[in-house]
Amino acid sequence: MPSNLSGGAFIWGTLAVCIAAGGNFGVQLVGVLAVGAFAFVVSWLVWLALGKIMEVRVSQSAEELGIEAFPEFVLMPDQDDVDQIRNNSTGQKPVHTI
Repeated sequence: MPSNLSGGAFIWGTLAVCIAAGGNFGVQLVGVLAVGAFAFVVSWLVWLALGKIMEVRVSQSAEELGIEAFPEFVLMPDQDDVDQIRNNSTGQKPVHTI
C-alpha cells in the first residue's frame, strides 16, 4: 500500500466519502486494498524489469564502504570543490576568488 503522505490522503479521502455519504464502508475498503495491491505489484514489476536491463544498486564494495566514500557520486559539486580538485591535481595551492 502507498506509505507516503499522498497515499494516506488517498486512503482517508476514499473512506471519508463513504462515511460522509453513508455508503458501504466494506466496498470502499476493498477498493483501497485493490488499488494498493495494484500499485505494489506494478511497482515491483517495473523494478524487476529495470534490474534485468541495468544495475539499480551500487556494487557490494561501495555499499560496504558507504556511498560517501566515492566522490564520483556527487551530482552537483560546489565551485569551491571543483577549484580545489583542479588545483590539487596540478600541485598548486588553491586560489579562492570572489
